[in-house]
Amino acid sequence: MYQVKRICRSEFVPIRNVNYHVRVWGQPNPDVPPLVLVHGWMDVAASYQFLVDSLSDAFFAKRLIIAPDWRGYGLTTAAPVDNYWFADYMADLDFLLDHYSPDQPVDLAGHSMGGNVVMMYAGVRPQRIRRLVNLEGYGVPPTRATSAPKRYATWMDELKALQKGEIRLKPYDSAQGVAQRLMKTNPRLARDEASRGRAAWLAPHWAVENASGQWEILGDPAHRITGAMVSRVDEVLALYATNTAPTLFVDAEENSLDKWHGGKFTQADFDERIKTVPNLTRARIMDAGHMLHHDQPEELARLIENFVA
Repeated sequence: MYQVKRICRSEFVPIRNVNYHVRVWGQPNPDVPPLVLVHGWMDVAASYQFLVDSLSDAFFAKRLIIAPDWRGYGLTTAAPVDNYWFADYMADLDFLLDHYSPDQPVDLAGHSMGGNVVMMYAGVRPQRIRRLVNLEGYGVPPTRATSAPKRYATWMDELKALQKGEIRLKPYDSAQGVAQRLMKTNPRLARDEASRGRAAWLAPHWAVENASGQWEILGDPAHRITGAMVSRVDEVLALYATNTAPTLFVDAEENSLDKWHGGKFTQADFDERIKTVPNLTRARIMDAGHMLHHDQPEELARLIENFVA
């Protein structure tokens, strides 16, 4: 089992009728901006424990670090809704910063979906961010307006399927079963004893045992509902263009875009999109896949420290 180096404390913050769970390390420092870490789709804030443990003592000693569970994930209560809208994540983040850093810009990092959130938020509230780090937050393929009728129909059909219990998350017989699921999704978590220890530690934070003895993923099945709105690249580019924070984009050696989208959204497409960010630095972590904060937390910690210093 992975041995935690830096113990976090749990705090609950009421945000927009949702009781937000936030993992907190360190103490506020008026001279050093907080580091805010936001997770991706079907993940939890506990995923950042390995990164926090890998930060240097000098960096960690001076700084408040917070990592929320997004609405409907982890220990944050599910919103009273049957589907989730991307704009809500940005609004939740804004309220969260009101609570933890109302007068001080923060260093903000997000992974995957969280990376997309922070990139768009930076265009809306550029004054609230000192440094921005995007970890494999590529965004989504462009969609044509002509696809809207079918997309709305799919959205409504899936809402009905959710109500009937046809959209759900698979339970597991044990925490070890959850760990095996994590390792199946990310084979690098199974490559050596240390990696398997991270999977074993993360499993009971990623899922919880129910009254029947099964382990349920800490994610609202409503997150699986197709978004109702089409994706507009012009909107994304407009938000990228108004981001004034120095921005670090970090990707992994393993190319996930081709696997996800089958050529509909390629690395070259993303490169054209991201180059519109005004003050951009790029870095790549070798021997890592999409979950690079699990695969190479030490290397990622070094990159973030050097960038926000």
